[in-house]
Amino acid sequence: MRHSAQPDMKFRHLIILLLCLASFTPMKAQDVAVKTNLLYDAVLTPNIGVEVGVAPKWTIDVTGQLNAWTVNEHYWKHWLAQPEARYWFCQRFAGHFVGAHALGGQFNVGNLDIPVDFLGTDFHKLKDYRYQGWMVGAGVAYGYSWILDRHWNIEAEIGLGWIYTRFDTYRCANCGKKVRENQHHNYYGPTKAAINLIYTF
Repeated sequence: MRHSAQPDMKFRHLIILLLCLASFTPMKAQDVAVKTNLLYDAVLTPNIGVEVGVAPKWTIDVTGQLNAWTVNEHYWKHWLAQPEARYWFCQRFAGHFVGAHALGGQFNVGNLDIPVDFLGTDFHKLKDYRYQGWMVGAGVAYGYSWILDRHWNIEAEIGLGWIYTRFDTYRCANCGKKVRENQHHNYYGPTKAAINLIYTF
């Protein structure tokens, strides 16, 4: 991800795409939901999702997120799109569900102190280096949605899977000296974590 307005444009295009997907689908009661992930909101990553019913127990969920700024010299810049097909065990937008998702995006991260080494991914390196590149992946998820009233739900979801990244490495978060380029890494672990506040139509 470059230090420019490019991520903002991509996020705007993603929002337009999500709204278009919703507008081309016949909308009846409890057929469409708009949501935001409160976990991402808490770490200053604006996000939005649209979920559309396509069969009595099936929905398609598409979410997007963007973080395009630096906080206290810490880089966690990225944009991400994550479509998911969901199967609901009772009725859509209520109770237990399982899903299969894909994901793709770009990132620019560094100067982060995360003392974790997880399944072959060493997050310690984020403290001394900055990584800039792109990612694709896939995973499976389980979740549950609680109905609060006619239109409002709270939903929790966790997903596991694989992410492939291709990136360049820089010496530090603020400097531009590239030390390695065109590297790749395979990540295995959580690919989705959400506590969604949902409005259904």
